[in-house]
Amino acid sequence: MSKKFELNQGVEDVVTGFKGIIMAVTEYNTGCVQYGISPRKMTDDGKVPEWIWLDGSRLISTEDAINIQPAIGGPHPNAPSI
Repeated sequence: MSKKFELNQGVEDVVTGFKGIIMAVTEYNTGCVQYGISPRKMTDDGKVPEWIWLDGSRLISTEDAINIQPAIGGPHPNAPSI
């Protein structure tokens, strides 16, 4: 089964109206494709909300994928010493 959406693409759940950005994709052997979606906004108490996982059949695109460059690992110049 092919994936309907790309990473970093904005989507909306047609059932609940939840909107967010696709951060992860899981494709199962049965053909089911689920998307890990992160909300765009922080919670009211200033915390980063957890992702939710939804089936691709519930999602519609709200925008094209945005170009987010992944962080590159390795030593950081201002890392605390241990």
